[in-house]
Amino acid sequence: MITVFLLILSVIAGVFLGKHFGKKEKLAKNLLVLSAGFLITICLNEVFPQVYTSSAGSSLGIFVIAGVLLQMILEALTKGFEHGHFHHHSERNILPAALMVGLFIHAFIEGIPLANETHEISPYLLGIVFHNLPISFILGAFLFNRNGEPKSAPSYPSLLIIALFALASPAGMLLGNYFNPDLQPYFLAVVGGIFLHISSVIIFESNKNHNIDWIKIGLVVLGVSLALIMHLFHSHPHTGHAH
Repeated sequence: MITVFLLILSVIAGVFLGKHFGKKEKLAKNLLVLSAGFLITICLNEVFPQVYTSSAGSSLGIFVIAGVLLQMILEALTKGFEHGHFHHHSERNILPAALMVGLFIHAFIEGIPLANETHEISPYLLGIVFHNLPISFILGAFLFNRNGEPKSAPSYPSLLIIALFALASPAGMLLGNYFNPDLQPYFLAVVGGIFLHISSVIIFESNKNHNIDWIKIGLVVLGVSLALIMHLFHSHPHTGHAH
């Protein structure tokens, strides 16, 4: 229940912030860069070690690549919402239905490995939470501040998109309970590819002019540090409670 609560809360909180602060593009970019540092560290310190130390580890590289390719395909639907491309789109060139499908599949797949987590609050879970916040911020900004004018009341399609995104990862976790645990490394490998693609794109795109931006470097370092702290906390033998 704690896992489901955190997943849903991260989306609601992000949408709330996006609704009220959505015009502050710099804030959205900073949240994305911070989450990218956290996400890539979770990917390298948590996801990939679990993948490559499993019995099928040596053959799972293709599934990591599949995750990268899957995310590239999903971005054709979401138009890059996952890494901050929302001010360049209008209602005409990004359909709410396409956005809804793309975000749902993305979050649903990320939720599947949560079924086999042995800790209520794991670094992997927090990676998804940190990832959800900036995406939900951008989603809230897009849905409630379209055409530069904030909306006082959400429309039905907007509420549907938010609800589906919030429930996608919990739904994936629920379905994951019915899968053979031996499939866990394969799903983790796909998610690792998704995480790796998104985080690297955010970090590289945040420095397009190849100039030193100490604020962005500091945000990446902060995200990495937070993830490392969670990794050390999670690795301590007396932390966490089994489901």
